[in-house]
Amino acid sequence: MPVRLADHDSEIDLRPGTTKSAIVAHLYRNPEWGYSPKDVKDALDIPRGTATTTLKRLSEDNYLGKTDDGYYYALGEREDVRRYVANLDQAHRLFGHHRDADATPEEPDTRIGEGRTETELSAELTDLDGDIGGVNE
Repeated sequence: MPVRLADHDSEIDLRPGTTKSAIVAHLYRNPEWGYSPKDVKDALDIPRGTATTTLKRLSEDNYLGKTDDGYYYALGEREDVRRYVANLDQAHRLFGHHRDADATPEEPDTRIGEGRTETELSAELTDLDGDIGGVNE
């Protein structure tokens, strides 16, 4: 998939739709809070081992900070990660409802062609066909 170079940061190794990305997004959307692995497990409905391992790796890779007593948090100096999460949020606002399992399709508009119904359009086409037929004769 091509990337827009003006917005590309080769230092960010995150892919939307992954657990790693979901954890980063959750913590950066809530930068005033510190989260234990159990908190992340509960919030994102992922296995505890996955939460623990992924949080540890994200901290080692300098995506997240960690307190001495084991709480993980968003890093204030990682503006690039904030932009990444903002882009995720924007994409979800634009396209996310198309993927929601419980989303219901919109009702089709029964009026077409500048607000005319199919019956009205058919009648108009019949009239136009009659006009064209008279011109060719």
